[in-house]
Amino acid sequence: MDKNKLSEILEDEIVATSPLSGGCIANTQKVTTQSGKEYAVKTASHNKMFINEANGLRELRKANVIRVPEVLYADESCLVIEFIKEGSRNSGFFKKFGAEMAHLHQFKSDKFGFFEDNFIGSTPQKNIPEGNESVSWIDFYWNKRLRYQFDLAERNGYADNQFKRLFFRLEKKIPKILEGSEEPPVLLHGDLWSGNYMCDENGNAVIIDPAVYYGHREADLAMTKLFGGFGSDFYSSYHETFPLKPGHEHREGVYMLYHVLNHLNLFGTGYYRQAVSLMDKYL
Repeated sequence: MDKNKLSEILEDEIVATSPLSGGCIANTQKVTTQSGKEYAVKTASHNKMFINEANGLRELRKANVIRVPEVLYADESCLVIEFIKEGSRNSGFFKKFGAEMAHLHQFKSDKFGFFEDNFIGSTPQKNIPEGNESVSWIDFYWNKRLRYQFDLAERNGYADNQFKRLFFRLEKKIPKILEGSEEPPVLLHGDLWSGNYMCDENGNAVIIDPAVYYGHREADLAMTKLFGGFGSDFYSSYHETFPLKPGHEHREGVYMLYHVLNHLNLFGTGYYRQAVSLMDKYL
C-alpha cells in the first residue's frame, strides 16, 4: 500500500516501518507514526480476506476472555490492528491460556456457521449454513468442511481412486464417529495452531489470524495438536475448566482431517499420505 494513503488512514505521518513475522499470504509490518503510536499493518490482499479477518477478531473480542488485537481499520487492501509487543512466557502461561480457551468455548450461538464466509489460510471457508446445517453439526462439518475440501482436492487432481474410496466410506461412518459428542455451537478461533497465538509483554496469551465460526470446540482443540506448540498444562487446564465428552481423543483425527486436506490443497502432495492415513484409521 502507498505510504501516503496509509498515513491518511492513520491520520498521522509514518516515521518508521519494520517487518513482522507472519504467514505467506500478506505483508505484515510494524508501523510507527510521528505521534509515537504503533500499529500492526497487513497489506497485499485484494479480496475480502482482511475484512473477514477483522470481523473474526471483533467476534473473538466479544467474548472478553482472552486478549485479541483491536481492529482499527480494514478494507480490501489493508488491515490495521493494535500492535502488541511480544513478551516471554512464564511457567503459568499455558495453564492460564487453556482456561481462557475453555471460557471462550462457552460463548454460544443458536446455529452453526457464521454470518459470512471467510478464509482458512488462503482457501475460502464456507460458513453460511444451508438447510439442516444450522442445527446439525454433522451436516455442517461434513458439507462445509470435509466435502468442500474434497471437492477442491478432486479439482486439483489429488483425489485418486484410493482417496475417493476412503472419503466416501468415511461419509457413511461420520454419524457414528461423532455420536455422543453433541453440544451447542460455540465460538471457535478456527485455525488455532502455534503460529496463531503469541505472548504479550505481561505474559498473557494473545490469539491472532483467526478463521472464526461457531462450531464444535473439539475442532479447535484438534488443530492445536496437529503441528504441536501447546504445552501439556494447556490441555489439563482446559479440561479442568470445561471437560470434554468421553471419546474426544478418538474424534480428533476427523477434525485434523479438515486442516490436512486444506494443506493438501494449498501445498500439494506432501500432505496426501497424512490425509489418507487419517481417513483410513476410522474404516
